[in-house]
Amino acid sequence: MAHEAVWGERASGHARRLTSRYLAPALFLAPATALIVLFFLLPVLTTLGLSLTDISTLTFRQPRWVGVANYRQLLGDPFLGRIMANTARYVLLTLLFNVGMGLVLALLTTSVRERYGGQVRALWLLPRILPPVVYVFIWQGLTREAPFGLVSDVLGVSKNWITASPWTVIILANGLVGASFGMLIFTSAIRAIPLDLFYAAAVDGATSGQTVRRVVLPLLRWPILFVTAYQTLSLLTSFEYILLLTNGGPGFYTTTVWALHAYQLALQNYFGNVQFGLGAAMAAVLVVIGLVVSLLYLRVFNFRALVTEPKVEVN
Repeated sequence: MAHEAVWGERASGHARRLTSRYLAPALFLAPATALIVLFFLLPVLTTLGLSLTDISTLTFRQPRWVGVANYRQLLGDPFLGRIMANTARYVLLTLLFNVGMGLVLALLTTSVRERYGGQVRALWLLPRILPPVVYVFIWQGLTREAPFGLVSDVLGVSKNWITASPWTVIILANGLVGASFGMLIFTSAIRAIPLDLFYAAAVDGATSGQTVRRVVLPLLRWPILFVTAYQTLSLLTSFEYILLLTNGGPGFYTTTVWALHAYQLALQNYFGNVQFGLGAAMAAVLVVIGLVVSLLYLRVFNFRALVTEPKVEVN
C-alpha cells in the first residue's frame, strides 16, 4: 500500500508539472488556433471536397461524386499553359515592383524629416483608399489617346496604352497600390532599429549605401519575408484590376491569369450554370501553389534562423 501511495503521489506531481508547463501556452494559442481552423483549415477542406463533385446551380440539391474529373477538365484546357505563364508573369513582376518600391519609399521617407516623410507616405496611400472602380477609371482616362490622355501627351505618342501595353499598365496600376503596404511595414521596421547602430556605422565612416546594405537590410529580413509572402499570396488570388482594365484581353487570354480564368470559367458564364465544383478545383490548385511558394520562401529566407533566440541579448 505504501508503494502504491508513493507511485500515486509521483504521478500526481508529474501531472501537475505538465499542467503548469503547458496550460498557459495552450490558453494563449487557443484563440489563434480556433481562428486558423475556422477560417483556413475548414474552408480548404470544404474546397477540396467540393472540387471532387459536380455541384453547380443545376445539381445543387443532388451533387454527384466525380472524383478528379474537374482536374482532368482543367488539364484539358488548351489555354492552360498560357494562363499559367500569364499568372507567373503577373505575380513575379508586380511582386518585384511592390516590394522594391515599398522598400525604396520606406528608406527615402525615413531619411528625411518626419513631417515630410509622413506627407509622402500619406500621398502614396491615396490609391489604396480609392474604390477599385474609381481607381481604374482614372487609369483609363490617363492612358487614352491624345489629346485626352495625359500619358500620350507627355510621351508625344498618341495611342491607347491599355491596348498597346496592357501588362505595363496592369503592373503599374497594381504596383502603385501594393507598394503602400510594404512601405508601411518597412517604415515601422526601420524606425524600430536602435539608433546606436546608425551612430556606430557613422563613426566607422560608413556611407549611406553601406549603412543600408550592412545595417538596415540584414535587420529587415523578417519584414521582407512577410511582405513578400503576403503579396505573393494576395497576387495569386487577385484579379479585380485586370478584370476592370482589360477583362483578360486584348485578344484571347492576353492578360488572363488563373484567378480571373476561374472566375470567368466557373462563376461567370452565359448560361447561368455556375459550376461550383470546377471553381473549387481551380481554387484548390491555387491553395497548393500558395503552400509550395510559402514553404519555398521559408527555405530561402532561412526561417529557422529568423525565429531563433539571439545568443546575446543587449538591453
